[in-house]
Amino acid sequence: MVVLVTGASGQLGQSIAFIASKYPEIQFIFASSNDLDITNEDRVTTFFDQNSIDYCINTAAYTAVDKAESESDKAYRINVLGSQYLAKACQKSGTTLLHISTDFVFDGTASVPYTETDTTNPIGIYGKTKLEGENEVTAHCDKHFIIRTSWVYSQFGNNFMKTMLRLALDRDALNVVNDQIGTPTNAVDLAETLLTIIQSNSTMYGIYNFSNEGVCSWYDFAKEIFRVNAISTTVNPIPTEAYPTPAKRPAYSVLDKTKIKTIFDINIKSWQESLLQTK
Repeated sequence: MVVLVTGASGQLGQSIAFIASKYPEIQFIFASSNDLDITNEDRVTTFFDQNSIDYCINTAAYTAVDKAESESDKAYRINVLGSQYLAKACQKSGTTLLHISTDFVFDGTASVPYTETDTTNPIGIYGKTKLEGENEVTAHCDKHFIIRTSWVYSQFGNNFMKTMLRLALDRDALNVVNDQIGTPTNAVDLAETLLTIIQSNSTMYGIYNFSNEGVCSWYDFAKEIFRVNAISTTVNPIPTEAYPTPAKRPAYSVLDKTKIKTIFDINIKSWQESLLQTK
């Protein structure tokens, strides 16, 4: 079985590579943007023509939420056009596409966990382009799994956990927002789930939610990061308005995982348990 991983230099791509040896039956092709520029349709088409690919995991994305507000064209090329080109290539070659999306497709006004069928209403460029990317996948590739996830972190790439650990090296105290509520997702757990979907040979295509279990604020997350790493830096809770950013964030982005747990019979760790794995 051949599995292409786009965006291989990102944290999810690196997380898949980290566990790849556990799946000897899979031949992985790890392609960074230098190996495969998904915004170039001709290159995507040629790549698929030259390789026999059973599954494509698209982890390539423009994820700089704030910069997207001023770089909307770049975000559109990667998140929308790149998704379209991959979807068309997968459809032509009979490849199943696993496409990673985000909680930012929602506006964050809910008070109970979002299901896959809840109304989308992104409030920033990043969320809007990711939702358009979902629509391109749905429109152009019959065999697709769209996985919405949230607050992704790991020992790889750039993420909130690594930022907190870096800042704590030379600061005695940090201010972190405590009124944005969601669930951290360990990228290695997400990687394991993607490969579980592939190994299932399922044809239950569509949209799925995945994060770790539990609910917290960014303030709670930061405090736990420091606790498990025995760091004494003080964390002060602040409201969102005290930390203005170019892009608005959803105030509530907890995802309901009932569908993915039921269909693929997976047990999901709590975010606290999973955080211990990245110490």
